[in-house]
Amino acid sequence: MTNQIIKDLESRYTAKRYDSSKKVSTEDMQTLTDAIRLSASSINSQPWKFVVLESDEAKQRFHQTFANKFQFNQPHATTASHIILFAHKLQYTKADYEKVIDKGIADGRNKPEEKQQAFGAFAFVDLNTNEQGFNDGWTKSQTYLALGNALHTLARLGIDSTTMEGVDSELIGKEFAAELDGYECHVALAIGYHDAVEDYNAKLPKSRLAAEDVLITL
Repeated sequence: MTNQIIKDLESRYTAKRYDSSKKVSTEDMQTLTDAIRLSASSINSQPWKFVVLESDEAKQRFHQTFANKFQFNQPHATTASHIILFAHKLQYTKADYEKVIDKGIADGRNKPEEKQQAFGAFAFVDLNTNEQGFNDGWTKSQTYLALGNALHTLARLGIDSTTMEGVDSELIGKEFAAELDGYECHVALAIGYHDAVEDYNAKLPKSRLAAEDVLITL
């Protein structure tokens, strides 16, 4: 009997066209955003921000960021039920990590008297920080852990999605400057329900390399 996890992953695909008349329920959106927030990250750093675009106005603002390039993704901006901007911090600091530690203390994960000891994990951030104080290569990687978690959650919920690395980070940064507050978005996720007629990808069979081509067991 096939495990439900495999059924989820076999059923998901990248939607190419959305039915704008179908909306994701509030309950399912809550499940999705909870799952994203609970995603794993290196040293529990959580160097991210997720901006959910639900209103027509917000999605139109996103639509405008395709003025210069990646127009093939532009239709999703207004036809998908929701868009989520996955953003990362460019300079993750000890002050940022202190917030994580303090929350851990409040949640009972860390002991107050061991706060300074908890900063030991920050050494891993130092290893990924350049001379200018930027560690965005590392923080950006963390957002992809959250993205992967989102994709599986959506598959379990029976909701279609489209990962969009084809977005204009510069224009998104300008249009959503207040919401991003210094964070940077290089990938967005469209979610909703595919157009049964126009979405050609929904009809194609799943295709992946064979296990023996990508897996090595020692």
